[in-house]
Amino acid sequence: MTSNERPSVLFVCVHNAGRSQMAAAYAHHLSRGRVEVRSAGSAPANSVNPAVRDAMLEEGIDISAEQPKLLTADAVEASDVVITMGCGDSCPYFPGKRYLDWTLDDPAGQGIEAVRPIRDEIKRRVSELLDELR
Repeated sequence: MTSNERPSVLFVCVHNAGRSQMAAAYAHHLSRGRVEVRSAGSAPANSVNPAVRDAMLEEGIDISAEQPKLLTADAVEASDVVITMGCGDSCPYFPGKRYLDWTLDDPAGQGIEAVRPIRDEIKRRVSELLDELR
């Protein structure tokens, strides 16, 4: 990565409907465009989890237009940092990439009360990551 290129981060979970969507939204919002952000899932859902969408709206971040996307080798290859959240062995590995695995509860099937602490932990971790990338 050269000094004039933005660092790029890929957030991956199984369905790309909850954790990775929240992480990507925070990374985009908190970096104010200084970081290129992607998210994807190894088995994408049809839509973003409604409780996740509502929890992010509480933070003033609207992800209602987001659609879960399929994880591709190209997305991994184009990213400097790949953060997995429970996708296990389905994430492709490329030498030279920085990989982090964040163990977080899955918000699937949970109400907003259960999603809030997951959201808050993701925000904390994304903030730390952005500090490291500066």
